[in-house]
Amino acid sequence: MQLPRMIEIEQKLYARRVTDIAKAVRRAWDSAGLARRITRGGRIAITAGSRGIDNIPAITRALVELVRAAGARPFILPAMGSHGGATPAGQTELLASLGITPESVGAPIRASMATAKIGTTPNGLPVYAAQEALKADGLIVVNRIKQHTDFTGDYESGLVKMLAIGVGKRDGAAAMHTGQCASLREDVPAAAAMMIERLPVLGGVAILENGYHQTADIVGISASDILKREKALLRRVRRNAPGFPFDDIGLLIVDWIGKDISGVGFDTHVIARRMVWNEPEFTGSRIRVIAALDVTPGSHGNGLGLGLADLVTQRLADKVDWHVVRTNVLHTGFLNRAKLPLTLPNDRELLRAAFLAMGSPDPKKARIVRVADTLQVGRMWISEGLLPEARRNPRVTILGKRVALAFDRNGDLERLVR
Repeated sequence: MQLPRMIEIEQKLYARRVTDIAKAVRRAWDSAGLARRITRGGRIAITAGSRGIDNIPAITRALVELVRAAGARPFILPAMGSHGGATPAGQTELLASLGITPESVGAPIRASMATAKIGTTPNGLPVYAAQEALKADGLIVVNRIKQHTDFTGDYESGLVKMLAIGVGKRDGAAAMHTGQCASLREDVPAAAAMMIERLPVLGGVAILENGYHQTADIVGISASDILKREKALLRRVRRNAPGFPFDDIGLLIVDWIGKDISGVGFDTHVIARRMVWNEPEFTGSRIRVIAALDVTPGSHGNGLGLGLADLVTQRLADKVDWHVVRTNVLHTGFLNRAKLPLTLPNDRELLRAAFLAMGSPDPKKARIVRVADTLQVGRMWISEGLLPEARRNPRVTILGKRVALAFDRNGDLERLVR
């Protein structure tokens, strides 16, 4: 099999970056007016989710220190719905993999999955809240604002979701996914509004990231302004979202998928694949074949999202913990994301299959992109067939010479560094 040579390129992305995390958190704290809302001696819950967010241990620790300086007793509330196998131990382990431990942030973790029903949305869905949140004297909601992997709406993935699904634990996650995307669009904001009214929510800390998934801004929001402010922040995120610099890609090779990359392994906006029943596909680069080579250790076997690929390696499939995947996908209802694609024994055979699927194009004309993962699209490797287009793009810099793809004795490529 003759393969094209590959060239490393770099594209310029939105690059605003916070350099002093503690100072930015303090500014957000002051902006949200959190100090005057805290009762001295009170137990204050700070949420922590299951996503890999830049600087999240440092952000969490800074909030812990501010709560303690205000005379209160902070603790960490895992707010991740059914993730981590929907168990206290699993969720605590997941936080540790993200760098959040009692030692790293300076506060205990209260990981109970116990909830209580606090009401019903206008559409009739039950609203659940963690009992640890209900017993607390205050709740600070922390999350990154980003586009959702499943749907488009006024609220996607942010503080609103963190309340309705995260603080709702497994029961809340299951309820809010009852009507799939319709529930996420309509019931999640309604449930979050109810939680703000009925739980001791003090305010929110919204994290925005740049195109390189570094901290771009940390925004403090009072409880009463969360629903209003998050809509505006999401619009800002959409304007600065990263993507590929090519409209048409024949083959996308993704070295790593995983829950620490995205909730469904891939950034669905980058690959322009949603695969959700009754939801239109995202706009973006047209990609004919997607091949995934491996799943990250930080996924703890949760290979949800492998169904978005067309081809995967046996290595990836062997690392999947199907119990964890089933627990996750059955609470969302988006079953396509958990389907096992055509599986190949190694990378060489996977690329052979990909070329057949593309109609065996001339290697010098094949349009191939290779990335470490879909969070890192600032740098990528492209085939010779895309080089003329890359040279015409003012945002793209050619970094190196053409290099042949090299396989080891097992027929595998050396993995790109994440």
